[in-house]
Amino acid sequence: MQKRNLSIFSGIFILLAVVLAGNQAKAQNATDLRFNEVLVLNDSNYVDDFGQHNSWIEIFNSAYNSVNIGGCYLTDDLNNPTKYWIPTGDPATVIPPRCYMVFWADDMPTRGIFHLNFKLEGGKTIALFDANGRTMIDKLEIPTEQKVDTTYGRLADNSQNWGYLDHSTPGANNDHSRKASAGEQFVALDPLGFGMTLIAMSVVFSALAILYLIFRSTGKYFTKKATKPVAVEAKGGAEKVPARKEEISGEVNAAIAMALYMYQSELHDTENTVLTIQKVSRNYSPWSSKIYTLRKTPR
Repeated sequence: MQKRNLSIFSGIFILLAVVLAGNQAKAQNATDLRFNEVLVLNDSNYVDDFGQHNSWIEIFNSAYNSVNIGGCYLTDDLNNPTKYWIPTGDPATVIPPRCYMVFWADDMPTRGIFHLNFKLEGGKTIALFDANGRTMIDKLEIPTEQKVDTTYGRLADNSQNWGYLDHSTPGANNDHSRKASAGEQFVALDPLGFGMTLIAMSVVFSALAILYLIFRSTGKYFTKKATKPVAVEAKGGAEKVPARKEEISGEVNAAIAMALYMYQSELHDTENTVLTIQKVSRNYSPWSSKIYTLRKTPR
């Protein structure tokens, strides 16, 4: 009993540990963060919450779960990886799945947690470090030559190709060109529909085969369970002999069926009275003799 209780408590503890670890990993997996777009020379582009035109850095969450960037570090000096610490405990630092966050490189950290303590310049290298201050998550080498109000970013989200973008897209996808949908791509690959037909038929026949195997296995199981022989003790109790299933003959089945039919059709006889014949106590009695009841003597 004690071993059973110990195993139950151990299982509950392991389950709670797995759930907590999963939630923690889901909320703090900062390794999925990437630099996505930067603007060094901001003359008439995006403005901050103070109405100022300053350099900005966009970070993209490439994961399909929310990531809290709080506790990580941003720097423009690889020798000083903990130059700017992103505060924790603020819900604004949580980046939703496949979304973006913009930081202002204006060297004015007193304006808020999204205002860094350094400025962007051409030829610099910026980096994002994990909360331990040693693990580099991502880095970006900014080209020396920069254009006014022209951003430098990934040509597509999570792509390794960088270049100058035609449109600045802070907090949004860098590539706004129209892309073919999955259906359009499939039509281009299979214009006559033979592939779709084969896929549909494969799915249907696979489902039928799976259902056949399921019903066959369950039918065998229940049939075997219903016809399982019952062991009975032999005479003398020396050994047990499996009881044989007695087969019912066709005549018995026919009689049972006929009786059920007659019962349901109300074709049977119904007797409301019961006739009882009892023997008299005396062998002979004049009261029961017919000769005393006749008016005339029979000839």
